[in-house]
Amino acid sequence: MRSLLIALLVLAFKVGFSQEVKKDTIPPPLTDSLKLAEVIPVNEDSVLRIVNLIPYFTLQVDSVLLYDLQINKPSENYFWYLKNAPIGVKVDKNSGLLYFRADRTFFKSGKLKYDIPYKVDLGVQNLRDAKERFESTFTILFYNTEVIVSKLKPTVGSVLFLEEGDSIRFRVQCEEGSFPIEQINIVTNEPISKFKPVNKCNDEFAWMIPFDFIRDNDTARQKTLVLQFIGVDKFQNKDTAVVKLIIKPGINFPLKMLEHKQVSDDLKKYITNLKLTFYVLSKTIKTTKTTRTGFDISSSTTAMFGTILSTTGASVASKNIGKVLPSIGLTLVPVKEAVAPNRVQEQNTASQIRATIKRLDFMLTENALIGDRDLDILAKAKKMRDELKQSQLQLVDLPMVEFDQRYSQQDAEKYFNNPKVNKKYKLKVN
Repeated sequence: MRSLLIALLVLAFKVGFSQEVKKDTIPPPLTDSLKLAEVIPVNEDSVLRIVNLIPYFTLQVDSVLLYDLQINKPSENYFWYLKNAPIGVKVDKNSGLLYFRADRTFFKSGKLKYDIPYKVDLGVQNLRDAKERFESTFTILFYNTEVIVSKLKPTVGSVLFLEEGDSIRFRVQCEEGSFPIEQINIVTNEPISKFKPVNKCNDEFAWMIPFDFIRDNDTARQKTLVLQFIGVDKFQNKDTAVVKLIIKPGINFPLKMLEHKQVSDDLKKYITNLKLTFYVLSKTIKTTKTTRTGFDISSSTTAMFGTILSTTGASVASKNIGKVLPSIGLTLVPVKEAVAPNRVQEQNTASQIRATIKRLDFMLTENALIGDRDLDILAKAKKMRDELKQSQLQLVDLPMVEFDQRYSQQDAEKYFNNPKVNKKYKLKVN
């Protein structure tokens, strides 16, 4: 009885479950959208794309890159291309095989550089439909395990000979190795100022050597300035380029021209005063000579007249007067010496002054400057200075006539160049 009851319960459970499943699995009526979905299925991979593109490649020098690019469609209907690719990077237009050999010669010639990322544009396009294309980019970077230090190359020799007042100008170029030089510093053995610094490759160094670079109290007649250009890359690898400047004393032409002009002006002023003094002294000698000549004529006339009266007089009185007159003529001689003494010293002084003026005029003409940068400017200024000093010492006791309202400089100049005066003071050789 119990077994029968259990069998009935199992049968009832099966019948109920089958009816429930049959009721739930009845499909609902089809709508228009569902019918369209079944007719046109959606292909989620219909857009053209590269399925295995790597955005970043890193290559060692002398290595080879072979990478097969693939797309999500049959490759026989598409072609590949590159834009802005560095030298040597190629892609097979049919298969999409990316190829590059990192040859060392590319880097030695400077066509490629280490540790610099190169961005490359990559594209694939349908041969039949130009509108169907896909473009992307990837970056390629090259490195080298062998470190080659970059070198500094100044555009001048290692030793230069210069003078004070010269200007020097040159560039500091770089021969790049594994890593480019990022900063350049300057170190000198002597402090310098007002120069154009060098901070990076191809910068220009410029400096004008001052005239006081070699000081008067320096025992050496030349100095050596050592310029050290120290280049550093980002890994602190250093290279040093040395330029030696051997500097000799130079001529400060603007200052020395002022000194030469001052000496010339002093010499001209002294010559002017000497001419005025010669003019006054010569006039005094001429006046004295005229007075003495008058006394000589008077005494001679008196003596001659007395002789004539004493010999040809008609009366005794006239003969007696004739005997007295020669004595009177002789008496005029001491009067002449007292009134107008002979100026021998003045005559010699005037001749010396005239000779000094002639010599100084010659020195002034001989030591005139030739152009703005006369290399003999120091020697010429020294000659004029020494000649002026010597002349002043020779005529140290001479009372100079610098200014007198009775005389003018024009009169003194005219008198000095007078042919009669020149003849008077001209040296005569028998």
